[in-house]
Amino acid sequence: MTFSDMGIIARTPGGPEVLQWTGLETAAPGAGEALVEQRAIGVNFIDTYYRRGVYAWPETPLIPGGEAAGIVAAVGPGVTEVAIGDRVAYTLPLGAYRQRRVVPAQRLVRLPQSVGFELAASVMLKGLTAQFLVTTCYPVKRADHVLVHAAAGGVGLLLGQWLRAVGAVAIGTVGSADKVAAAHAHGYAQVVNYREEDFPARVREITGGRGCDVVYDSVGEDTWRGSLKCLKRRGTFVSFGQSSGMIDGFKISELAAGGSLYATRPTLFDYIATREELQQRAQDVFARLADGSLKATVGQTLPLRDAAAAHRALESRRTIGATVLLA
Repeated sequence: MTFSDMGIIARTPGGPEVLQWTGLETAAPGAGEALVEQRAIGVNFIDTYYRRGVYAWPETPLIPGGEAAGIVAAVGPGVTEVAIGDRVAYTLPLGAYRQRRVVPAQRLVRLPQSVGFELAASVMLKGLTAQFLVTTCYPVKRADHVLVHAAAGGVGLLLGQWLRAVGAVAIGTVGSADKVAAAHAHGYAQVVNYREEDFPARVREITGGRGCDVVYDSVGEDTWRGSLKCLKRRGTFVSFGQSSGMIDGFKISELAAGGSLYATRPTLFDYIATREELQQRAQDVFARLADGSLKATVGQTLPLRDAAAAHRALESRRTIGATVLLA
């Protein structure tokens, strides 16, 4: 049994124009799998990396997308994690830009009633990323000075709130006046417009010359050199994205020159490798949404067929908060 659906594919790497709205066939779920009728799909910078061929494609054509939410429509043999009718969400490396999808049941998380589909699709990848960055990759402590690039982006707005809740001093960088306001409203004590100020010098001024305990950098090539300059002795550089391009020219000796610095390049999926860890981190995110210490911002929604327009807006840095596609 198969279902006829619509979705987005790319046959060759390239710009947003390679994304095509087309018919797809979806098979019935097999053992350990569930069929999800998707309602909302998150858009992330990693989707553009795959589309452009920065990351190797596991198969052609490519179906982008790493997070979505919907309703379980069918389950295969042996599934105990979810049941038909459950409201669920997931994050997986690829394949979310479609109306229906078969997903390993162990990667699905049940949604609390307080979390709607659009909200869930905006926080699975981004919210779990913020969670592991702050709690595990570098465990942020009260009074730590923390620099976050792209502070008005989907992950950046979540990080600002999380850092405020921890009691850290959150410093954000953004590229426009409206993004300065958005970052301030989401927990950042200080916000630097990097188009108008030298952000390493400004960060040093903010920290009284001490530097930051950690820098979370999802921008990459345009910011990594400045990020290292913002760190205190034995500070930690966390590179978790490259919206401006892949880091080029980095040498391990730069860590010594900066003051015995630490550097890491984490990926979310190594921090949710088991179902237990996935559940624990997701429950943490949902609990913070429920108690109000974390508010997710869905800045813009578009129909799934308009994925190319969503990519153009994201890459031009014209978005604030999360972008969600409606299936």
